[in-house]
Amino acid sequence: MRALVAARVAWLALVALVRRPRRAARAAGPAEDPRERRIVATPRRERLVLALLAGCVACAAAFVVLFLTGDRVQLEGLALGGSLAFLAAALGVAANALVPQVTEVEPRPRLEHPEEHAGLTGEMVDGVEGISRRRLLTAAGLGAGAALGAAVVVPAASLGPAVGDAPWETPWGRGRLLVDEEDRPVVADDLAPGGFLTAFPEGADKRELGSPVVVVRISPETLELPPGRGDWAPEGFLAFSRICTHAGCAVTLFRSPKYEPTAGHEPALQCPCHYSTFAVRRAAEVTFGPAPRPLPQLPLVIDAERRLRANGPLSGPVGPSWWGVRGR
Repeated sequence: MRALVAARVAWLALVALVRRPRRAARAAGPAEDPRERRIVATPRRERLVLALLAGCVACAAAFVVLFLTGDRVQLEGLALGGSLAFLAAALGVAANALVPQVTEVEPRPRLEHPEEHAGLTGEMVDGVEGISRRRLLTAAGLGAGAALGAAVVVPAASLGPAVGDAPWETPWGRGRLLVDEEDRPVVADDLAPGGFLTAFPEGADKRELGSPVVVVRISPETLELPPGRGDWAPEGFLAFSRICTHAGCAVTLFRSPKYEPTAGHEPALQCPCHYSTFAVRRAAEVTFGPAPRPLPQLPLVIDAERRLRANGPLSGPVGPSWWGVRGR
């Protein structure tokens, strides 16, 4: 019984605490209608919006610079997130401190002709007085939008692998020495007919997609190279880009039959991803698979020390054709 009485007393006390603020509010009179609140655009509020928009532009520009100059994903994320945060804050402050939130009607005097007054209901007031930096705010908003748009568009440039500045720009050129993965020169006498190896340009970055080439050796009397390439394969040495022209996979297989009449196929390079096959005798002509064009060929020359050197650049752009769309 005592517990029941104590609970009832506690309930009445709680109800009294809740009702007391309401009674005080009623005694103070009606509250101001929030719809009647008039926004006054002060210079301080305008400067705050401008500062937030400037922060948006700075962060968006920082994102673009970070994206183009290095692989710093964490900093790129902070810059892009900061740009969005500054823009959201600027829009919030502008909406609550500068932009009018009520529609005001200006009283108009009665027209001289009453019959023309029937179809008129009033004219809306244009904006709120006091925004002294309207043009500056508009320019800052457009600048922030442009900077943020650039930050969003720039990552599209990374779609697809890049080979330097363009797929047709590679480290290969006349006189460039071919080396293996250990930077040892590729010597002609070390590769027997039917042999196969991967080579790189001396002194270049091996990670560039335009660097690796496949070097094979076949009987020189069996070559069927197109016109103008008769001297590209001294002693039967041929070099082709290692990047498949279909999807950019690495061409790592060389099919070299011991006896062609019974094997039923000729020497060819093969891509293990989608089985594109390139006939090395005919300048890597596609004989099977989805590859749309031959592998780019590297002209070779053997120097006085029997080392293989490039005698010019690759015959075409490296990799799939769609890699060149961005460069053009």
